[in-house]
Amino acid sequence: MALDADLLGLLACPSDDHAPLREDTRDGADVLVCTSCASSFPVDDGIPVLLLDEATPGPNGIGVPAPGPAAGPAADG
Repeated sequence: MALDADLLGLLACPSDDHAPLREDTRDGADVLVCTSCASSFPVDDGIPVLLLDEATPGPNGIGVPAPGPAAGPAADG
């Protein structure tokens, strides 16, 4: 997946924390991962689906910060 760096810089987690997102691949699918809560959001045909109902919650749930660096480093755009 290669989202435009400018677009990725504008996107944020739709939970109340509004943390930045980073690109990743999980189970062979492109996703955007919240850098705070580690919840992941699908990317369908290059279009981010930033709906809480479509998210896979992080280890503590959507919008609840993950422990330590669980969300991983920010992706280099």
